[in-house]
Amino acid sequence: MTIEIDLTPAAATAARRTSVASRPVGVVADVWNVLVRELQPVLRQPASVLFAMVQPLVFLGLFAPLLPDAGDGSALQWFVPGIVSMTALMSASFTGANLSEEIISGSFERLLVSPVRRSSLMIGKALREMVPLLLQTVIIVAAVTPFGFDLHLLGVVVGILVLVPFSVGLGALSLALAVAAKEQAWVFWTVQQTVIFPLLLLAGVLLPLDGAPGWLRTASDLNPLRYIVDAERALFAGSYPADTVLAGLAASLVVAALGLWVGVRRMNRAS
Repeated sequence: MTIEIDLTPAAATAARRTSVASRPVGVVADVWNVLVRELQPVLRQPASVLFAMVQPLVFLGLFAPLLPDAGDGSALQWFVPGIVSMTALMSASFTGANLSEEIISGSFERLLVSPVRRSSLMIGKALREMVPLLLQTVIIVAAVTPFGFDLHLLGVVVGILVLVPFSVGLGALSLALAVAAKEQAWVFWTVQQTVIFPLLLLAGVLLPLDGAPGWLRTASDLNPLRYIVDAERALFAGSYPADTVLAGLAASLVVAALGLWVGVRRMNRAS
């Protein structure tokens, strides 16, 4: 028996076309690839998440005992949601620090000339903030539950969902700041530290603002984190007031939309 093989150029071209399977390439695939790349250091070194928990745990251990007990329960019910929000704020605002290191080392330039869309590069890096937010919230809740914190699991889950857009949007703003600062890391840290603490204090995370002067309450009303913190406190207490929760969710979504818009524009102009 003989086997005949057609070796004409047309046959060879057809064989090459049918033997290689096409791979789907799109925005979602690019975002996913960037997200996986960004999560690899966290998965390889999960202790980095624990290291980032030092500050919030210190606040819980040293600051919470100074708070008077609330009339309707432990002061932890009021304080813990604020600490969770503070952790999301701090973690997301530090996102640009990693990008600053990539810019200084030159690896960021190689990413810019890669086939990955620049918008997907920004979105994938910003979405990374979901994982630290989830892990850090779990650690905080697990740490305080044995000490009188009344756990409402559904409220905690909904609270995390409210915080996710805020973390992603703030992470995108932090990345945009790092791109704008380029190799001048001191510019990134100066702006980050200047902005982050007023946001934290005006949100009423550490102290209530009920007795604050009028100008301070007005400044607090302009702070989107304040509405998110109010929503977190209601949810962590097991209540679901529609106006408070929707206001917190709306503030979180506004930060996400603004952050991603600014971040993508800044990334597209990067050189």
